[in-house]
Amino acid sequence: MKNLKLLLIAFFLIQGFITQAAKVDTLAIPSIAMNKTYNAAVVLPNSYSKSKAKYPVMYLLHGAYGHFRDWLKATPNKMAVKDLADRYDIIIVMPEGETFSFYLDSPVNKGSQFETYITKEVVQKIDQTYRTINEKKGRAITGLSMGGHGALYLATKHPDLYAAAGSMSGAVDMGTMKDMGIDSPERIDQLMEPVFGPQGAPREVYAAHAVLNMIDKMKANNLPLIIDCGVDDFLIGPNRELHRRLVYNKVPHDYTERPGAHNWEYWENSVSYHVLFFSKIFKTNTAQIQ
Repeated sequence: MKNLKLLLIAFFLIQGFITQAAKVDTLAIPSIAMNKTYNAAVVLPNSYSKSKAKYPVMYLLHGAYGHFRDWLKATPNKMAVKDLADRYDIIIVMPEGETFSFYLDSPVNKGSQFETYITKEVVQKIDQTYRTINEKKGRAITGLSMGGHGALYLATKHPDLYAAAGSMSGAVDMGTMKDMGIDSPERIDQLMEPVFGPQGAPREVYAAHAVLNMIDKMKANNLPLIIDCGVDDFLIGPNRELHRRLVYNKVPHDYTERPGAHNWEYWENSVSYHVLFFSKIFKTNTAQIQ
């Protein structure tokens, strides 16, 4: 009998914890630009259902070879993103970016227009569906690897949308991918075909779309930036170069190198620093839950 009581107590404690956890929606978001519909995962903090407040939003982008649910299923702690939404009272949106879009508008393929999709169609749908602080002061964007590039690229090109941006292990210079041994140069061109066509792209085209070469625009925008990379990551070189160029051009930013490689253990740790960074900016902007 005593053991049964203990089991019942444990059961109700667990049930109480589950009911208080953040909620995850899977939201279908149509794209007129690409004539298709993609899903996004939307994490709503536990407090969302108990109030009528408006919430700040963090857009969290996945990496190459991945899809929109990566941040929910691949972190060692499967509650990591939900816990952050609860801790900081923010909505976290994880949109689809396909396996190798780099979050660009392809100049050759109308079926790969992810800059337009994220900045216009996804943001609009989220603001229409949820109680968001639907202006720049209540939005931030970050991501890992390809998503790190995407977050900096989109925020740099659309500074009217985001209060801050970040990058974790960002693939900030697409042109160097052919030199890193991630895949063969031919395979990289094949993966980039939806963006740049079947013949791939010359290095100058990659360079024109790389955030490593957007420093002047970053300086003009003056958005708060947080950038980090693991010291054992194969992308540490381009990230150090990005940091060097930002310092040389006197662009304020938060740059950190930590122990770690290009993996989920690193990104799970890293994202908590990004949310903390953004939460301080939301507070400064008076863009916390309202």
